[in-house]
Amino acid sequence: MVDSSRRMLELLSLLQLRREWPGAELAERLGVSGRTLRRDVDKLRELDYPVHAVKGVGGGYRLGDGARLPPLQFLSDEAVAAAIALTTAASSNVHGVGEAAQRALGKLQLVLPARLRARVQRLGESVVHLPGVAVVDPEVLMTLAGACRDHLCLRFDYVRGDGTESRREVEPYGLVAWTGRWYLVAWDVEREDWRTFRVDRLRPRIPLGRRFTPRELPGQDAGAYLQRRVRDLWQEKAVVLVHEPADSDRMRRWATIGQVEPVDARTSRLRLDGDSVRWLAVALVELEADFTVESPASLRDHLRTVAGRLTRAADRPAPHTETSPVALSAE
Repeated sequence: MVDSSRRMLELLSLLQLRREWPGAELAERLGVSGRTLRRDVDKLRELDYPVHAVKGVGGGYRLGDGARLPPLQFLSDEAVAAAIALTTAASSNVHGVGEAAQRALGKLQLVLPARLRARVQRLGESVVHLPGVAVVDPEVLMTLAGACRDHLCLRFDYVRGDGTESRREVEPYGLVAWTGRWYLVAWDVEREDWRTFRVDRLRPRIPLGRRFTPRELPGQDAGAYLQRRVRDLWQEKAVVLVHEPADSDRMRRWATIGQVEPVDARTSRLRLDGDSVRWLAVALVELEADFTVESPASLRDHLRTVAGRLTRAADRPAPHTETSPVALSAE
């Protein structure tokens, strides 16, 4: 009986994982015969799960939609993944989502087995949530997402970084969450060019506009276009020879914010863009590998200045005081 119940829960999880399953593949995943699989499917139907038979070679099964569908069933790794996702969402800069994620996480913990509940609780107790840099209205986010999906023109009021306001009409193509902010990538109808907009700075006008025929994005996707556009706007370009192979874990991480090219088995070349030499210097402090700045010369000069200042700070003796303050250290 225990094995049968466990197998039915696993069957239910599999049916929720994919739209359709061939019967032979389901039976193999469960380690049962086709006859046993059919009996288990009949039991799920008796419990009001709408499991439909799929016609075709060998036949198969599909879990349909239904108002009386009981709650979702999670495998252990799926439950942990959901808990991590909700914990991450608790730090969201979308207004109200953080509180909703905390409530959902609490409900998930109530139905988890004791072993998994303890792991999830340790995660929640260890994470500190800091406020986001710019709060986004979830209704605005949903409106933009719907317009992107349905290819509907958008009209909205927009506040630029210098405080000036304008009314824009665009063809929206995608939303990008990057560095703590949300961006809309769109074709500006009036300017006849591609543009990016901060979602926290726009107010959509309802109703939405006409349907449009999608254009070809000047990039692999909206995210790739946004990163390339931001890098094009940055004036400072750095080329750094890093004493670390391009396929190392460290350089693969840096490939997400710059361009990494292999030089030989032990070195690679990193190309970084920034809005100032100072920003580039701060970024390179986090490299944690020996490197040589190939260009620009201004970056080399700035690093010498910063290195001298840090060296003097480290060599200068600390003043003697009667009471030593308590200091927090970060590793």
